[in-house]
Amino acid sequence: MLPVVAIVGRPNVGKSTFFNRLIGERRAIVHDRPGITRDRHYETTDRWGDRELLLVDTGGLEPDPDTDLFKAMRMQALAAVEEADVAILLVDGRAGVTPLDSEVARLLRKSERPVLLVVNKLDTPKHEEMVHDFHGLGFDEVFALSAEHGRGVMAIMDRVLSLVPEAVETLDVEGELRIAVVGRPNIGKSTLVNQLVGEERHVVDDAPGTTMDSVDSPLDVDGQRFLLVDTAGVRRRSRISDEVEGFAVSRAIHSIERCHVTLLMIDGTEGPTEQDARLAALVINRGRALVVLVNKWDLVKEDEERNVAVVRDEFERKLPHLTWAPVLYISALTGKGTHRIFEYVRQVYAQFDQRISTSECNRFLEAALMAHSPPQRHHRPVRLNYMSQIRVRPPTFNIWCNTPEGVVEGYKRYLSNRLREIYGFEGTPIRIHFLQKRRPGDPVEED
Repeated sequence: MLPVVAIVGRPNVGKSTFFNRLIGERRAIVHDRPGITRDRHYETTDRWGDRELLLVDTGGLEPDPDTDLFKAMRMQALAAVEEADVAILLVDGRAGVTPLDSEVARLLRKSERPVLLVVNKLDTPKHEEMVHDFHGLGFDEVFALSAEHGRGVMAIMDRVLSLVPEAVETLDVEGELRIAVVGRPNIGKSTLVNQLVGEERHVVDDAPGTTMDSVDSPLDVDGQRFLLVDTAGVRRRSRISDEVEGFAVSRAIHSIERCHVTLLMIDGTEGPTEQDARLAALVINRGRALVVLVNKWDLVKEDEERNVAVVRDEFERKLPHLTWAPVLYISALTGKGTHRIFEYVRQVYAQFDQRISTSECNRFLEAALMAHSPPQRHHRPVRLNYMSQIRVRPPTFNIWCNTPEGVVEGYKRYLSNRLREIYGFEGTPIRIHFLQKRRPGDPVEED
């Protein structure tokens, strides 16, 4: 599992700007108005040293919130601290120490997690003397930062990396395939697991949130060992009103990390929702193989207004980023179609673990370029020179070129789609990295 770093603080101190700076992309919304970030945002980054981290951006932490919105944000922020290996308390250096900062600091000092106090909005060296005003908050280490301009980031991340534990790799049991069952609450995940293992091993109840932790169920099917992980239902974060359930969401995310294949359950009577799309994006972001299970299909077939064609049309419109994932229509309650799940899991795992030789990669690249060359950048050609597969699970490729930033998103999609057309890769995300080709005379980096 990846080390977790949570960024917390009162509203409007620059948490989302700092978060975006750390991941190198503008993912979190940045705005002067407090309360823009309401939920926890999770992103992984390997931009700092050779370590991969899971970063958590939180809404503003109000110690004594007076509205339901800020109460929910406070719960989310505290949940982030509890799941974190290191917490970064961000304060506004220009505003000075406020009563809210003091109260937030008091809450965090109760935590057993290491906390780094970071004073933001110190944009020039002459502002750094403002750091001294914050020593009274009671933390041993205080860092100066300009999240907007990047000043001080390296020193902070060096300290973070010295505090977080090494990433714990899930121990592979030879021949075992680990499967995470994810979906919104009350969608039938525990019913499905009971159906697959052949016993009432998991509590089933109509009330959403019955499963509050991840539960492992080992079983053997035709000589193949599987480990099923039934995770807590992941609902929209704005609807998470219980702190315990907030922790369950975090554990569901970690369950996806430790599995090979994810079964994403969707309610066939409702069709894909925005939260289903977010869950799918989470699985893709974590690089896991995926099978989509449309549950309650027995009820759909009784509905004259909904049929296979209607549901498939909904999938194409609402989940366009999942066209490569196989879809299986099932009824977890009656068992209809569930006997095919392990067959699908084996198939997508084989694609997930597929490797293409370097020579074959370059034959593919040459043919792809002949069929459709990349658009020029500033009236200069973009040349893709060499390609190799650097890893499996998920299939990941490096392409060396003269100008990586000149490869537009449309061309990246073209290469991914062509890889799928030729080699399959059904049910698995594909990652392609574009790297700068070394020019003659460039220094060679040493290990």
